[in-house]
Amino acid sequence: MASENIKLKRGKYMEKGILYLVATPIGNLEDITLRAIKVLKEVDLIAAEDTRQTLKLLNHLEISKPLISYHRHNEEVKKELLIKKLEDGENIAIVTDAGTPAISDPGEEIVKEAVKNNIRIVPIPGACALINALIASGLDTREFSFYAFLPLNKKLRKEKFEQIRKDGKTSIIYEAPHRLVSTLQEIKQLLGNRNIVVAKELTKIHEKFIRGTVEEILETIDNPKGEYIIIIDGEKIQEDNKLNELSLEEHYKFYEIQGLNKKDIIKQIAKDKKVNKNEIYQQFINK
Repeated sequence: MASENIKLKRGKYMEKGILYLVATPIGNLEDITLRAIKVLKEVDLIAAEDTRQTLKLLNHLEISKPLISYHRHNEEVKKELLIKKLEDGENIAIVTDAGTPAISDPGEEIVKEAVKNNIRIVPIPGACALINALIASGLDTREFSFYAFLPLNKKLRKEKFEQIRKDGKTSIIYEAPHRLVSTLQEIKQLLGNRNIVVAKELTKIHEKFIRGTVEEILETIDNPKGEYIIIIDGEKIQEDNKLNELSLEEHYKFYEIQGLNKKDIIKQIAKDKKVNKNEIYQQFINK
């Protein structure tokens, strides 16, 4: 198999470098793939959220590469520099302190810019805290919503909890230790005494999963330390759909104004009324 950093010689990526999004361990340094190690050895430059943290990993892997700082506060400036280097044919790896770039970490902005400039983007899979917490939670994994860290602003925070309340899917949020108890109290107040799982320090020595209702878990939390992930059991809130009080024509007009085509309108009306779309279609034919 050809080496990862061989540049394509034809097509729209001709002569440009490759942007690699390399997942790194979230705790245990052994949780890095062979492919990730290979890419880190072969790229021309590594753009790191914290160069000091990344240097520890590189030293552990016995890799020596030029490092450049790339984090939330300098993304706008540094992405232009990185794009220029990619345009000049350099291969660059984006890494964060831990986990997968662009998932609640820097990376999204440089990816958007690379797409605009027809630069090839290659994801190198690996550790992702939210996925590891979810699969070991024992809660529904078929559908889930990820909210990362909730806003600190009270109004925006309440709006997020309202989204979770209406969503009905398993919900995942990150939380800092000093806010863990207050966030659990908010969950109880705004979402009810649901079943939740609190995951702590994943892949590290003090990894722990605490399962139970919000009340039960609040009783066990004492002097929280480390990094936490809260997985909230989905609970669909049934609310009256006011659109169903409209006539079929009014219902149709409501979605037509929003720019939906006929096929999508019929599908949406059927979803609102919880019936087969063919039933709605037949009603239009028979009119």
